[in-house]
Amino acid sequence: MTPWEAAAVFGAGAGAGAVNAVVGSGTLITFPVLLATGLPPLTATVSNGLGLVPGSIGAIIGYREELRGQGRRVLILGAGAVLGGLTGAVLLLTLPASAFERIVPALVGLALVLVACQPLIAGRVRRRRAERGPAPRDSGPLLFSGLTLASVYGGYFSAAQGIIYVSLMGMLLDDTLQRLNAVKNVLAALVNTVAAVLFLFFAEFDWTAVLLIAAGSALGGLLGARTGRRFSPAVLRTLIVSVGTLALVHLVLR
Repeated sequence: MTPWEAAAVFGAGAGAGAVNAVVGSGTLITFPVLLATGLPPLTATVSNGLGLVPGSIGAIIGYREELRGQGRRVLILGAGAVLGGLTGAVLLLTLPASAFERIVPALVGLALVLVACQPLIAGRVRRRRAERGPAPRDSGPLLFSGLTLASVYGGYFSAAQGIIYVSLMGMLLDDTLQRLNAVKNVLAALVNTVAAVLFLFFAEFDWTAVLLIAAGSALGGLLGARTGRRFSPAVLRTLIVSVGTLALVHLVLR
């Protein structure tokens, strides 16, 4: 990896850490940069998953005030996140690399659609709440099942998993967006961590890429959590969709 490529990977890690803390689709920033350095898609995904763990932890630290009083909710939903994340990581390691390379363009496309449609999703959540009245404050079987399935996706390919988490919790729980976003960061950290432990022993990854993304995402996660409320959602979505579209074009033309 050249010095310029290393700088790009570090910068992408910082951007991904900040975006993950606020929105939850930072993989669409780091993944194409790793592909551009020459890493195969599967190796890039594993290296990215390992590198983003510190960023998730930094986001949790930044949102610690919003996590107060949510211990029971985090324990219940976190159990599903661990189970789902482990399942997704096992699928990533057991399915052939050729299958992943065929699937990943569709996953990137899905993530882009979710990011682009986030305002519509949020608007629908608000309308459903207005029509049905306050949602329960505690998790139920439907939310637990939905978040567990979303965590399977996150363990396999993490792009936009945070948007799925917040959308499900927003529809099924009665709480503020910032508190739900704090829970989202915990769930993403759990998925990334259990997948990372598995990857360390059974997957091929690039240590240089992992360390650069880890350093960048740790910084970005802390800064993103502290300043996330000042970011323009439109600017973030435009950046993510633009970078993700480049990754999709690259994957299709490979």
